[in-house]
Amino acid sequence: MDDRGSDSEPVLGAARGNWRPAGERGLDWEGCFNVRDLGGIPVAGGGLIRAGAVVRADNPERLTAAGWAAAVEHGIRTVVDLRNDNEHQRDLCERPASVTTVRVPLDDAADTAFWAYLWENELDGSPLYYRVFLERKAQRCAAALTAIARAEPGGVLVHCGLGRDRTGLIVMVLLALAGVAPDDIAADYEVSVDRLPPLFAALGMEDQADEIGGILARKNTTLRAALLGALDGLDVENRLRAAGFGGDDISALRERLVLLDG
Repeated sequence: MDDRGSDSEPVLGAARGNWRPAGERGLDWEGCFNVRDLGGIPVAGGGLIRAGAVVRADNPERLTAAGWAAAVEHGIRTVVDLRNDNEHQRDLCERPASVTTVRVPLDDAADTAFWAYLWENELDGSPLYYRVFLERKAQRCAAALTAIARAEPGGVLVHCGLGRDRTGLIVMVLLALAGVAPDDIAADYEVSVDRLPPLFAALGMEDQADEIGGILARKNTTLRAALLGALDGLDVENRLRAAGFGGDDISALRERLVLLDG
């Protein structure tokens, strides 16, 4: 069930002019299905997540030449790959030379006892595992955020296999650090529910929605409630600082992400 152009930055509009609901931020890049720009999500105290700063996606190895051209046109200059080493395959089409790929395996797959615990307790495959992962593997999250914070100027594409679980975790954390409200973080996560069925069909895989829905029902919760529960009472910044994600990187991440009013 696991999901195991030019060099200039994109032109940005006025903060409020960039606002779009979660379901309208989807991008159509040929070869990928679960792609969306985080730009336009409101931030506490005014402002929005900057358009073009971070895009979340499923595996870009499947992008066609046209898909890569669209990514470059959108401003993508860095790809942060959260997958394990054994998941990497050849790109369908050559990756543009203007795009730098940084691999940051998130799972810590060698910790088999941890993953056995998640599977035995039906936590994997939904935000049910996010809180326990942050509690035990915060350094892994810090490494992924460091790659985003220190990326070269331009847009950053963050992905795993399906663009749901590992990508959802890192996006949850970076949006929380930027000051996005939990309800808006949950709304972004839920967009994958509608974006993934065509991807499963293209891959010849069974849609995982019913299996995940059954697990959530047995635990008397929902996707939204599970994600909100992962954030409830969690001081994301202190957790990450303790894991080595320092003040300079936090500032750099917020500067990259947040477009202030005025």
